[in-house]
Amino acid sequence: MTFTIVDDPESVPMRDAATVVLVRAGESAPIEVFLMRRVKQMEFAGGMTVFPGGGVDPRDAEVDLAWTGPDEHWWAKQFHTEPATAQALVCAAVRELFEECGVLLAARHDGSFPDTSQLTAERAGLVDKSLSFAQFLREAGLSLRADLLRPLAHWITPLGEKRRYDTRFFLAVLPEGQTADGETTEASETGWATPQAAIASWDDGKHFLLPPTWTQLKELSKYDSVNDALAADRVVESITPNFVSTGEKVRIEFDGEEEYRRVNDLF
Repeated sequence: MTFTIVDDPESVPMRDAATVVLVRAGESAPIEVFLMRRVKQMEFAGGMTVFPGGGVDPRDAEVDLAWTGPDEHWWAKQFHTEPATAQALVCAAVRELFEECGVLLAARHDGSFPDTSQLTAERAGLVDKSLSFAQFLREAGLSLRADLLRPLAHWITPLGEKRRYDTRFFLAVLPEGQTADGETTEASETGWATPQAAIASWDDGKHFLLPPTWTQLKELSKYDSVNDALAADRVVESITPNFVSTGEKVRIEFDGEEEYRRVNDLF
């Protein structure tokens, strides 16, 4: 794959985004991860295999909502940002996960999870933006479960892309009783795979992984169980890959790129 750098990269605005690496313990594997292959028509990462996620909606910063778990100040410290931005990122992560695969990290005040199959109208309202996430939680009597998320990584789109995102990655476990359905117009294919299998498919050229996705799969492949992955003590540092011209092609440069490029000799 080759990259084309826009003529005026400094003019491209940056947008905050949140991505959720959703995992579960498989029947025959310690960790499986939920992946989505984006439809080719998508302007950003079209055709790529990714985790659920997307850009922050300005209304994700609404503060009138119930919240369980670490507050925005704790998340701000983990992701090196301001509390208001941290809250919006957490809300965006939970909202996008629900929109894209029907998994809801929000519970009633007694700790029980709602039947998400009964929330199809609300899910559609979030997708078409007729409903804000805070409004949805209030009207459904739900509390956002920030305690079910873990900070995982922070990647910034390279300077030169026509769309740039400042993306925080969260780790979350599929709540008991919920199902990831992948019913979104943004994906042509969804499903569960072990990190090792997803990387092997990438090795074989069966799908394409952008560097952040590939790197998180490599990270998860190190753990023997979901609990080990959740309990890992991580210091999240921002990573901004660079575009480097070889004269004939443009390649992307980041820590670990030699293995990334060597596998498929893409650049």
